[in-house]
Amino acid sequence: MTLPGLRDAGDGLCWDLPARLNMAWEVCDRWADAEPERLAILDATSGDRITYGRLQSMADTLAAAMGAQGVAPGDRIGVLRTQHPWTAAAHVAAWKLGAISIPLFVLFGEDALQVRLQDAGAKLVVTDRVGAERVTALGFAALVPERDLDRAPAPAPPAASLRATADTTPDTPAVLIYTSGTTGAPKGALHGHRILRGHLPGVALSHDHLGQPGDVIWTPADWAWIGGLFDVLMPGLALGVPVIAARLPKFTPDAAADLIAQHQIRNVFFPPTALRALKAAGQTVPGLRSVASGGEPLGAEMLDWGRAAFGLTINEFYGQTECNMIVSACGAQFDTPPGAMGRPVPGHHVQVIDAGADGEGDIAVKRGSASMMLGYWNRAQATAEKYRGDWMLTGDRGVALPCGAIRFKGRDDDVITSAGYRIGPAEVEDALITHPAVAAAGVVGQPDPDRTEIVVAFVVLKDREAASDALAADLQAHVKARAGAHEYPRRVEFVADLPMTVTGKIRRRDLRTRLMEEHL
Repeated sequence: MTLPGLRDAGDGLCWDLPARLNMAWEVCDRWADAEPERLAILDATSGDRITYGRLQSMADTLAAAMGAQGVAPGDRIGVLRTQHPWTAAAHVAAWKLGAISIPLFVLFGEDALQVRLQDAGAKLVVTDRVGAERVTALGFAALVPERDLDRAPAPAPPAASLRATADTTPDTPAVLIYTSGTTGAPKGALHGHRILRGHLPGVALSHDHLGQPGDVIWTPADWAWIGGLFDVLMPGLALGVPVIAARLPKFTPDAAADLIAQHQIRNVFFPPTALRALKAAGQTVPGLRSVASGGEPLGAEMLDWGRAAFGLTINEFYGQTECNMIVSACGAQFDTPPGAMGRPVPGHHVQVIDAGADGEGDIAVKRGSASMMLGYWNRAQATAEKYRGDWMLTGDRGVALPCGAIRFKGRDDDVITSAGYRIGPAEVEDALITHPAVAAAGVVGQPDPDRTEIVVAFVVLKDREAASDALAADLQAHVKARAGAHEYPRRVEFVADLPMTVTGKIRRRDLRTRLMEEHL
């Protein structure tokens, strides 16, 4: 079966990348031209059914408003909204103008939001009324479609659509997605218009060939992350699969099951934390055709539970913001050995390089993958350090199995995986040391059965400051406000000093060892 995003070159599959390419055409205009009444997005909150024709009208109206505010090709446009039709329209509008969209998480604290907007040099932020207050307080211009557009978008497409007027190529910058690093400020991974085609084969495989009659896709993951944006929303739109917009205020097994039943959802991307919550509640979810999961290995026990709860095999996939959807399982096409996360997706050349005698080495992907970033935004040195020759290093360790699958062994850096979020410790540490009581802080992840890891902060207080439960709670609230509600330390340890290298860097490995010894 031919996979979307690829073409047969005679001697094998290669990326289908025409000389001119714009994602606004891929996810919106081509469908609006051919089938304007086809359902694109269903807003589960309002019940609003957004056809491709209406999505095109929304995007064109928004693009016109952006242009009136001076947005030009190459400008960076923030999108600070959760799952909502205007979120999709904002990205499409930016791409139509040749601008670069920046997905932003609504739970970011003020510092986290400002760092990203300033680093990107954002021209404008598309948001809602609440977000507009936050954005303007930080000194950035805000555009609220529901408030600022002259009229509501028409249900039918306008007579003359912008039709992705920007003359773009697969390598023209299109989206800037920030990833939390282990040191310093978050890094922006800059991607070209080819990023979507780079995702399509892996998305299709992880959903047992997404795009079958009756398919409807949803994820509880926010569209501000690459998993929600390019593993669900944009591939769904590109493949003509209706996407459900429903960001649950708090994920619960009952709410998820009710949503799936109510909207006859057949395809779901569940982060591992959501699957564990469903398993703990004993929740079964009938009627699904495919379940995909990524972010961390599930293990044989969870996969066995999935077969009983869903009546199908959960397909695991693997990647990262810099180069995503490079490995996937596909229960409808091949078996994946227990403990493996799948096989390299066609089009992506993934290997375990520099392996030792035990077969363990660095998981890397070769240059040429369509979902590979153009580079880190304004960070040439960090970009160079990401590669070893022609291989992009994922920062993960693994073992290549004889069948071609890859077994994940562990991370090779300090990134914390908690409830599906990847959290860079430096950003949490930076938030902590802005508190008037804190002299220094070190942040690491502690294994947790429900969240994979929790954030643990080791805090050195300033002279004359006393440790207390009240101060710990205040520090947690401080991080929520400045870094983000998803990043706060669930455990705060007050210590006299932190282990440091001779160059003054925190030895987080020593802090993790201390946590491990506590549980022996």
